[in-house]
Amino acid sequence: MDSTSTASRQAVEEAADRLSTALATATPVPPVRDLIGADDVLAAYAVQQHLTRARLSGGAIAVGRKIGLTSPAVQAQLGVDRPDFGVLFSDMEIPADGDIRGARLLQPRVEAEVAVVLRHDLAEGDLELEQVREAVGEVAAAIEVCDSRVAGWDITFGDTVADNASAGAFVLSPERKTLEEVEPREVTMRMTVTGLEDSVGDGSACLGDPLLALQWLARQARELGDPLRAGEVVLTGALGPMRPIPPGSTATAHIDGLGSVTVHHSSEETA
Repeated sequence: MDSTSTASRQAVEEAADRLSTALATATPVPPVRDLIGADDVLAAYAVQQHLTRARLSGGAIAVGRKIGLTSPAVQAQLGVDRPDFGVLFSDMEIPADGDIRGARLLQPRVEAEVAVVLRHDLAEGDLELEQVREAVGEVAAAIEVCDSRVAGWDITFGDTVADNASAGAFVLSPERKTLEEVEPREVTMRMTVTGLEDSVGDGSACLGDPLLALQWLARQARELGDPLRAGEVVLTGALGPMRPIPPGSTATAHIDGLGSVTVHHSSEETA
């Protein structure tokens, strides 16, 4: 994590206000990098934390985190070169085989991921991989519905971090496994989206191993003063390329060893 920031408190607040306006009006806004820079990590997370505090004070309930930009394919799609993370709230969860239309999304795209549910905190110790594995209670297949409040997904690293790592919604499979039953780095994935080329990948596409991604998150979250806690859901990152999910589309992800999960985006006419 970078240790210095050149952005002012006023710039952070203005960036947060711009993104809040997008949420309030359901209208994408210009990027915020003119205010906080494209690569100022601390400023970008300061904006994200400002927005998170506002949501929590408004009654939202945080239920976990999402790791983004872990797959080389997604990094290439968005022109970035490092992972990031955001916060998951309870109103972001969509039931398996549910519809994303109620999630107030602006520009939804989907990616298939391995999700974990923690049974232990990751707040103390060296946070070595063995400790991280021990903290995992359940593993599930997931579809993350990414969304950007920035018009046209015109984002740099700073823009997406500030915008809660482009988090939108998520769907977890009903089937759950333990790490004794499935090894996340060894899974293979295929995601179909109506009318689009399939997205394919495997566990190694996620920083080499979804558990390495979880370890990265545990260390970053603790460094920012908000360590991972038991009960949290963590979306560990994409296993293959992201795909748009326009109205009328259905996305289904199958992850070998974890089963399948589906989400719909009903058309304007049928909503």
